Amino acid sequence: MPQPHVVVVPFPGSGNINPALQLAQALRHHGVFVTFVATEHNLRRAQQAAATEGAVSGREGFRIETIPDGLVDADRDQQDYDLGLSKATTHGQCTAPLRELVARLRGGATPDVPPVTCVLPTALMSFALEVARELGVPSMVLWTSSAAALMCHMRLRELRERGYLPLKDDSCLTNGYLETTIIDWIPGMPPISLGDVSSFVRTTDPDDFGLWFGDTESNNCTKAGALIINTFDALEPDVLAALRAEYPRIYTVGPLGSLLRRHHDEEDDAGGGSLDLSLWKHDTECLAWLDAQAPGSVVYANFGSLTVVTTAQLAEFAWGLAETGRPFLWVIREDIVAGVVSGSAAALPPAFQAETATRGRVAMWCPQERVLRHRAVGCFLTHNGWNSTCECLAAGVPMVCWPVFADQFTVCEYACEVWGVGRRLDAEVRREQVAAHVGEVMESVEVRRSAARWKAVAEEAAGAGGSSHENLLGVVEALGVSSLNSE
Repeated sequence: MPQPHVVVVPFPGSGNINPALQLAQALRHHGVFVTFVATEHNLRRAQQAAATEGAVSGREGFRIETIPDGLVDADRDQQDYDLGLSKATTHGQCTAPLRELVARLRGGATPDVPPVTCVLPTALMSFALEVARELGVPSMVLWTSSAAALMCHMRLRELRERGYLPLKDDSCLTNGYLETTIIDWIPGMPPISLGDVSSFVRTTDPDDFGLWFGDTESNNCTKAGALIINTFDALEPDVLAALRAEYPRIYTVGPLGSLLRRHHDEEDDAGGGSLDLSLWKHDTECLAWLDAQAPGSVVYANFGSLTVVTTAQLAEFAWGLAETGRPFLWVIREDIVAGVVSGSAAALPPAFQAETATRGRVAMWCPQERVLRHRAVGCFLTHNGWNSTCECLAAGVPMVCWPVFADQFTVCEYACEVWGVGRRLDAEVRREQVAAHVGEVMESVEVRRSAARWKAVAEEAAGAGGSSHENLLGVVEALGVSSLNSE
């Protein structure tokens, strides 16, 4: 049988690039040839951020190709950068370049590259499924959030049909309507407030792009021959059962970071090593700083690659961390504060910096999975992006949650109310609550016990014979089967 060759096409944001790269490397480890499609802009950023050029170059059985993302440079400084990317990819700027690339690779004319046997985009890139269909190439799709988030976004259309959306007027955003309106009919899910279905429900506009995009792209996942989800069976059994009742070819392969660790160890021994397409330069010196801290003493804070805060919110988080009295490692992107162009860390209150100089460290970016697994980290202050949440669950670290965008509200609800590993902050940031919640999750025997249990369950799923490990092998096997063609 010819070597399978999968073309992986992630949405050009870190939240999709990282798990797509993890999956690509796992497939490569099992003998699948991989072409990873980055955007031209992101590959330049990754090369600039990497310590060495080799970190973003190909390996044997793994090659990188690029396509444009459809944005002009002036668009990249906009506050709604992620939605701008979504509009660019949706409106077809990427379709022709990807079609040309897949057609070229499908022909088998490139030396030492087997013909393409599957196109595998992440969610939000469903135009790639159309390209695959046009060219007669089988397809899979990677959903990069939780199964519950997928089910919620798939029901945005029904929420509209039942009259919940769009919101009647702006008062619904502030009068408690989002919190008190309970949706109890989503298959496989416990009752959930309307506001926790998605951030996209927060609109009075019937033509809101985010609402349309979340609905359309989640449901388009079902057009692929198979659906891969970065979760594990024991974490979301009910919602996965409901999804499988509708779409039987679902592979759960998470946490992908756990699945990869032993592969990387083996490849490091063989001179291979992991591949990195980070869009920011990592501050690896923070690991040495963590080495000097007591076990379980450090609060790690990071709100991901997209969250934007005000100067006032940054100050409340700062003084909340100060009031904990604990050492902290805080990742503050240079663009996290709206309107601050000289570096967001400069927006921190000088008095805060003076007070916490001996027990706090601020970094622009860091190797998060290694940080969360460090013995010194005892709490994660997070936005509940799915990659961050998965890495936190796999590390057994309690979390304090402040969701902001898209699926983060659903993930937060599960983290706090279903999995029992976190406490939720109010949307209005208050330093007293930040300090109190941090203290509670770090001192609560119940929360720490839940976090430790999920760490063990995640390790079992990713280990030899575990559900995620076996599902990954199922994906590899399916890549060589022509029946993946979508119906």
